[in-house]
Amino acid sequence: MRIRWLGHSAFEITTDENLKILIDPFIKDNPACPVEVEDLKPDIICITHGHKDHFGDAVALSERNKALIIANHEHSVYLSQQDLETVGMNIGGTIYSHEISITMINSHHSSDMDFTEGITSGGSACGYILELENHKKIYHSGDTGVFGDMKTVIRDIYRPDIAMIPIGDRYTMGPMEAAIAARWIEPQILIPMHYNTFPVIQQNPMEFKKTVELSNTNIKVVVLEPGQIYEE
Repeated sequence: MRIRWLGHSAFEITTDENLKILIDPFIKDNPACPVEVEDLKPDIICITHGHKDHFGDAVALSERNKALIIANHEHSVYLSQQDLETVGMNIGGTIYSHEISITMINSHHSSDMDFTEGITSGGSACGYILELENHKKIYHSGDTGVFGDMKTVIRDIYRPDIAMIPIGDRYTMGPMEAAIAARWIEPQILIPMHYNTFPVIQQNPMEFKKTVELSNTNIKVVVLEPGQIYEE
């Protein structure tokens, strides 16, 4: 399994069976992203919410690769109107595709589509739990503040092995809240995201790593540069 950070909240996950999953594919206009849209060949695209720095290039990538897009119901309706293959779901639901499961879970954030003419209602923001063919569980929180479900629903029910959470502050939780979230979730591997893309979310991920690992000796914080890969 390989997890490649593409900057901001965009990740490419390649499973042991070579299934490629993109989450929040903000590529073309992402100043931190080291690849081009044309370089990516996803089988599945997951969208956490409707902001353009997360919805990103989902339409172009799906058209080019015939990729299935997984999103909330409102986004799925919009995407189906673009003649794309899409599955809509909602908080607590699970779908199964290509021998993996994808569960939509809560996040605390807004989700209106800010890339359409005017602003279009985008339903609820979300995160995802992905259980891969090897039964590894990956949690992508989407944009969120810290909230109580992290130490009950997410930790106690889903028990993710790997978690990606934001540390940028301003639009999501910052490093202090993210360190609390890490303690509540208790993953084996924690990958910080949604920072340093723009000046307003500038953070020092190494300071965050130090804070988390000093108080949570069972958690390993993996700090990636855009384009770098975590593999196991």
